[in-house]
Amino acid sequence: MAIDRVVLAFAGTMILLSLALSQLHSPMWLWFTAFVGANMLQAAFTGFCPLATILKKMGFKPGCAFE
Repeated sequence: MAIDRVVLAFAGTMILLSLALSQLHSPMWLWFTAFVGANMLQAAFTGFCPLATILKKMGFKPGCAFE
């Protein structure tokens, strides 16, 4: 699987998990949802994504998610 698809899957999973935790545990988990969204927004403008850097070092191949 390519880096961009892993990043999208990971971000989506974290958002859904934090939304579930906000309903089951505490509404404070919505701050984590906001953090993930803000990180995705800054990555769109700057091209810097910490998870993508880690995945690249782990040997994942770059790719184009929307081909």
